Amino acid sequence: MGNSVAAPFVDDGLAKRNALLLAFTQSFAGGVPPIIFATTSILASTLLVEDKSLATLPVTAFVLGTAIGTMPAGMLMRAFGRRAGLAGALIFGMLCALLASYAAYIGSFSLLCLSTLGSGFVMAFTQQARFAAADTASPAFKPKAISWVLTGGILAGVVGPQTVILTQGMFEPFLFVGTYLAQAVLLAIGLVFVVFLKIPLPAKLEKHERGRPLLEILKQKKFFVAVTTGMIGYAIMNLIMTSAPLAMVACGLSTDDAALGIQWHVIAMFAPSFITGSLIGRFGHGPVIGAGFVLYAICALVGLTGLERWIFWSSLVLLGLGWNFSFVGASALLTQTYRAEEQNRIQAVNDFFVFGLVAAASFSSGKLLNVFGWETVNMMVFPFVIICLFLVMSLMFTERREVKV
Repeated sequence: MGNSVAAPFVDDGLAKRNALLLAFTQSFAGGVPPIIFATTSILASTLLVEDKSLATLPVTAFVLGTAIGTMPAGMLMRAFGRRAGLAGALIFGMLCALLASYAAYIGSFSLLCLSTLGSGFVMAFTQQARFAAADTASPAFKPKAISWVLTGGILAGVVGPQTVILTQGMFEPFLFVGTYLAQAVLLAIGLVFVVFLKIPLPAKLEKHERGRPLLEILKQKKFFVAVTTGMIGYAIMNLIMTSAPLAMVACGLSTDDAALGIQWHVIAMFAPSFITGSLIGRFGHGPVIGAGFVLYAICALVGLTGLERWIFWSSLVLLGLGWNFSFVGASALLTQTYRAEEQNRIQAVNDFFVFGLVAAASFSSGKLLNVFGWETVNMMVFPFVIICLFLVMSLMFTERREVKV
């Protein structure tokens, strides 16, 4: 008995229940990123007098906060459980939203960045929701469990931008004060669903049961492909999405146009989740991830064709579709690289890598847009698409060769 590792608790019925609850949590708490992406760069550009290239810094702070929070999220959820970790994070997120409202009221750029840094830290916990749904799922149901949770983003894609449109002028002339107050309310609603989660606490592990050395896991080709495509896919999405609202306003479109563009983008990010898990089950991880990067390339091509509203919106929709296939595929592939006793540690490492690169992409987007323009932002997509397609095809070739052997 001393040398055995406890088998993971598997109950697909419970996994389905948790996935639905987490999908509803995502429907409201998931409205926070669209709010931040649609408003903070625009608000920051009104607060900055000299260096407008720093307008995307609040979004960068948000993504950086997510990267910083990945390791604590994994450790705290391992120690206290998924439900306690998510609940505590959402309460902290409500405080960050109130700070953002105060920052908008007094016109403080530094407090705005601090609030988005905290909100990003919270998102490190909510990002783990996709894995939480898979905790009690059988291997066959894991991709579907992840996809089910992400379907909550469809409603979030409407809730977030519509919150911006309805509340941005609530306390005129103070832009977005009411929006950030509403953000706190959305998190409170998400908290209600978290309370009803039932995810067993992970078993206490003996020292010899804590899994393989990290380096051994990192050396797996499948792990490398999952993390790299997840990193680059999310970074591409963030690069375009962060720049798009600023580019739209700079081209004479309204803040409502920018918010609606983000709305259709976020809906496209999550709408395919109804079928993504099934597509992975039928065609495999590689083809689904590859399809995501092909969509990224088409998105960039569309973005290069003009500056009309419909072109921005079409590009953002394609960007969302590309993210869904690439990120869900990479997340599902990651679940094949670790054992039950390794899951929290490896999920946290994965998200640290992903959001570390996304933070760099977010910070770069403002500089790229301000110095080189919207065309250059789109052109940056193509070399990374080529790299990821090469990795995916290499993995598919290796797996087919192993099957034949």
